[in-house]
Amino acid sequence: MEYLSEKFSLEGKTVAVTGGGGTIAKALAEAYIQAGANITLWGHRAQSIEETKRFLSDKLSCEDRVQVVVCDTSQEEDVRKAVDACCEIFGGIDVLVNAAGGNRGKAPLVDLDIKVFQEVVNLNLIAGLVVPTKVVAAYWIAEERPGCIINMASMSSYIPLSGVWAYNASKSAVKNLTMACAKEFAHAGIRVNAIAPGFFIGKQNRDLLIDRETKEFTPRGMDVLRHTPMGRFGDVQELAGVALLLASEKAAGFITGVTIPVDGGYLVDNI
Repeated sequence: MEYLSEKFSLEGKTVAVTGGGGTIAKALAEAYIQAGANITLWGHRAQSIEETKRFLSDKLSCEDRVQVVVCDTSQEEDVRKAVDACCEIFGGIDVLVNAAGGNRGKAPLVDLDIKVFQEVVNLNLIAGLVVPTKVVAAYWIAEERPGCIINMASMSSYIPLSGVWAYNASKSAVKNLTMACAKEFAHAGIRVNAIAPGFFIGKQNRDLLIDRETKEFTPRGMDVLRHTPMGRFGDVQELAGVALLLASEKAAGFITGVTIPVDGGYLVDNI
């Protein structure tokens, strides 16, 4: 156990999690707190991130180790203020988890609403990666401080999903920019990796996968299960292991530029 603690402990580290009110963000924040880290939750909905803080505080008795900062991560000045707020409380940031993102609707390409397309790309790529990465990496470089960035990719980073054009485009870009940023920042001791979750039930996709009235799987949900060799949806707690691995300098100090699927075999399905 001493060996495992040495490899994976985040004692004294601070992890910033964007999209802090989301289902995956909550699960990762819980894992990091269990490993000893402080958490700063960033999000544009105060109620959502406060709910996450309350959940973590009630479950883990860690109120003094969880901070919430209301900010729009598509805006550089908001993110700079979030960094300053975190530094004031915890003395700095060691890990950035870019967990902000989502999708809006599904349609044939010929019926695509361009405004919605732009909004989803902004959510997943600009707010979900580019702006927080730019600001936090600049802070680390200026402070001559090593860092770790964990992006949130998707199955659609590899294979496009039908009808979700902006989500596909932005999540494939997340995988691409994860590699580009890893090269860009390696000289400064900043590692950049990504997690590609398979299908996990969350706020964004629950109605798409489970019928609200019958509680049965929708046709889309059944399609996903048929395409997943393990035959089930993931539990968000099953993301904790890879999240802890990538955040640990001792366990993953030579890992950068990779995207790790956690998908129940979705990407290896065949006939």
